[in-house]
Amino acid sequence: MPRNKSQKIKDFIFFPLRAITLFEHDRWGLSALSSERFDYVSNEVCGYCLDVGCGKYNLFIEKYLQGKGKGIDVFQYKGLSSDHIVKDITKFPFGDATFDTVTFIGNINHVPASKRDIELLEAYRCLKHGGNIIVTMGNPVTEILVHKLVWLYDRLFGTNYDMDSERGMSEGEAYYLLDSEIMDRLFKAGFKDITRKKFLTQWFLNCLYVGWKK
Repeated sequence: MPRNKSQKIKDFIFFPLRAITLFEHDRWGLSALSSERFDYVSNEVCGYCLDVGCGKYNLFIEKYLQGKGKGIDVFQYKGLSSDHIVKDITKFPFGDATFDTVTFIGNINHVPASKRDIELLEAYRCLKHGGNIIVTMGNPVTEILVHKLVWLYDRLFGTNYDMDSERGMSEGEAYYLLDSEIMDRLFKAGFKDITRKKFLTQWFLNCLYVGWKK
């Protein structure tokens, strides 16, 4: 369910605690960072959605959009079937103008640099006219610290939060992308009216970018 005002206030106040403890699911009356991010993104979705890099269990589509879309990934994470797996990320297995929204939630940096423009062009092709793309990315320092913290957390407590270590980082991937690169690549792919919206309840250390196919 979308977070109400009181929930957002609590999430804002206790953001440092939520960031340090790294819990995967909502607990203690607080939102997990992942569900909080999904909440921000879901508010921008226009309709039938393609979630690129959907991750474990295809959660964004199945839980936050009630199945109204399709999740794809290059790695067989837990909870994904073969229908979710795309071998060639430069060619999405969908027709032109299939989706109302395409999302890259915290993962555009994991697309190898040489393929980012191609993949964004594929996202543009699969979008209907009037549809939008949504990309999320954290502050560079925050992204590096979180990646290192998650790696350490898994090794100290035997958890399996670090999907990057599970899959492995390929050549051309990065821990983060700068605002300028994201905006430039979206514009280059053909998206218009690109805006950036910061996550208030994560102390403005994470944000989303929205561009439109017109």
